Amino acid sequence: MDVLVTGGTGFIGSALVPALQRAGYRVSVLTRQALPGDNGVRYVQTLAPLRDAPLDAVINLAGASMAGKCWTQRYKRELVASRLDTTVALIDFLRERSAPPATLLSASAVGYYGHQGDHFLAEDAPPHPGFASDLCRRWEQAAAQAEALGIRTCYLRLGVVLDAGGGALSDMARPFRFGFANWMGSGEQWLSWVHRADVVAAILFLLDQPCLSGSFNITAPTPVTHRDLCTALRKHFRTLPPVPLPSVALRLGLGEMAEELLLAGQRVVPGALREAGFEFRYPALDEALEGIYGG
Repeated sequence: MDVLVTGGTGFIGSALVPALQRAGYRVSVLTRQALPGDNGVRYVQTLAPLRDAPLDAVINLAGASMAGKCWTQRYKRELVASRLDTTVALIDFLRERSAPPATLLSASAVGYYGHQGDHFLAEDAPPHPGFASDLCRRWEQAAAQAEALGIRTCYLRLGVVLDAGGGALSDMARPFRFGFANWMGSGEQWLSWVHRADVVAAILFLLDQPCLSGSFNITAPTPVTHRDLCTALRKHFRTLPPVPLPSVALRLGLGEMAEELLLAGQRVVPGALREAGFEFRYPALDEALEGIYGG
């Protein structure tokens, strides 16, 4: 089978592409970088070379990091364009093909739900207003145009993806490496996390289940608070007693991004995945961190 991956050189994509190859897929990656073909992967900078190529499935992971910079108006425009413009162009490309692929798996995020306190949030929970929530909703609406083309479409509401070698954990664990344990604000806000290996496994699972469509929370079944994360990380680093980062300082330094991403959170559970029979390799945070840092 032939699969196109957008965002295939990012933190998730760099683990997903070799996993797809091991599973027997032929992979093309849409990237802004000019990269030579490597280990059988075809890299393209535009979709034009794939117009007449065989294509069975598309995995749309493209999008600038929500936590990459302070949310200035300029960066917010980049966040929107990197998701919506890429997805709209992808749908136009699929619409023009004489034979559209059978499946589209399109990334979204748990930010879709907005801040809803301690409530457990499964896929049927409504969104609450906010920049991240509105962006995720519009992102899913753009991808939903594939359904009118007869393409089975799954929306991947990703939690905070943890693993070694990059991603959010590198930033969260940095103070711990220097002996300083902390959490942000009250520490009672929820973190819906997932190990990168389970993200890859869930994507392969959804590719292989033609009866599944709709929204899927790709999060571990045990969300934790930021205080819980601090406690779990301290098992792997020698640190001083924890000192919380004040909410006021985070708001002053990072503004709206701190308010939505760091000082608020979502208590998300993977209802649809578990109902479909998916089993997590790392269902609990301690297990995930042991897999990353060693027991």
